[in-house]
Amino acid sequence: MGPINMLVVQRTLSRGYRHGLVTGLGALLSDLIYAFVTLMGLSLVSDLLEKNELIFQSVGGAVLVIFGYIVFRTNPLKGWRPDILPQKTRYVKDFISSFFLTLSNAAIIFVIITLYSRFAFNPIADGPAYLTAAILSITFGNFSWWYFFTAFLSRFRKHFNRRGLVLLNRVVGSILIVIGIGGIVMTLFSKQF
Repeated sequence: MGPINMLVVQRTLSRGYRHGLVTGLGALLSDLIYAFVTLMGLSLVSDLLEKNELIFQSVGGAVLVIFGYIVFRTNPLKGWRPDILPQKTRYVKDFISSFFLTLSNAAIIFVIITLYSRFAFNPIADGPAYLTAAILSITFGNFSWWYFFTAFLSRFRKHFNRRGLVLLNRVVGSILIVIGIGGIVMTLFSKQF
């Protein structure tokens, strides 16, 4: 599972279903933007990424390291009881943080380009009806994943204990930090040769 999935797990278990879903929806919006941008100009996006690859990957790695540190240091047990959800809502903060964390991973464009070419998918060439169907399909598929994933996690929320949540925060934070540092090192290392 990627960093966003791990973040959704952590937020769903520590704050409840709605926080997990809103976190997933932030990622959905970012994915939609990348999917749309990729559809509108594959060559423009490719040139932009290639020319600024070092910047995109370094900034994305740094964002992951900082975010991982915050998750690692966060106390998930502050007022946590498995049978009671926190009353404080942070939906906007959860949405925005997830959106920017996903947006910082510009490598998703290469995944989208690969999928488009693998399935010979070019709805722009086929007309506006295909483009609308494509965007709606991507939105529905992404939303369905986050809806059912967070519902599943929420259902088993009471089976987690305090020790498990602390461990989950440490693991998720560490994974984000390692992925971020790894991305920065790989970017810098690949540019030297």
